[in-house]
Amino acid sequence: MTMNDDSAGPAGARRAPLEPAPTTNGGGSPRLLAICAGPAARLRGTVDGRAVDVLSGIVKRPVSTLDDPVEVEFGRLGVAGDEQADLTVHGGLEKAVYVYPVEHYAQWAQRAARAGVPFDARPGSLGENLLVEGLLEADVWTGDRLEIGELVLCVTMPRRPCYKLDLHLYPGAGREMVLGRQPGWYCSVVRPGKAAAGQAIRQQAGSRPYTIAETHRRQYRLPPIATEVE
Repeated sequence: MTMNDDSAGPAGARRAPLEPAPTTNGGGSPRLLAICAGPAARLRGTVDGRAVDVLSGIVKRPVSTLDDPVEVEFGRLGVAGDEQADLTVHGGLEKAVYVYPVEHYAQWAQRAARAGVPFDARPGSLGENLLVEGLLEADVWTGDRLEIGELVLCVTMPRRPCYKLDLHLYPGAGREMVLGRQPGWYCSVVRPGKAAAGQAIRQQAGSRPYTIAETHRRQYRLPPIATEVE
């Protein structure tokens, strides 16, 4: 199957995962490391042997960091000044804010090195609006609320990477995100307000049908990760 939008799974997604993601945050207190935003811009490259020139909002730049923790306004549609080009894959009320764990960055650097491309681990490198620490896909459930400063978010769904991630990083990046079980997650904005890098993330349980990790696994029919039983 060819990735052509966020509803399409990458080829080979039913095979065993390449790099199972960690399933614990190590007990650290979750916090916001950076807020990222950016205008829509052209992405150019080749997908499945054909030239592609498409508008995308995947390129993000940090606007609030630990070194410069300025407050940033969030509205119902996400970060002030942020743009999305295709609202079917990112944006709108249910996917207003994209959150990604910094814990995955080390593996992305390894993957990029294997692909022969640079990865500078700058906040926003995966197209995220919020780079967080101490929360992984296995720790977050759909329906949970995340409070950061004045801002309150509701976790809605995992990301389903499309071909634009390949154009942004390198060919096969979307497939590796899926099989590596590191999609991050989308949120709606329950209470608009200001937030800044360095602030704590307070997690409140919602209806909790599935974790983001389990939702992602089911979407792509990935096998369960075996756990040791003593």
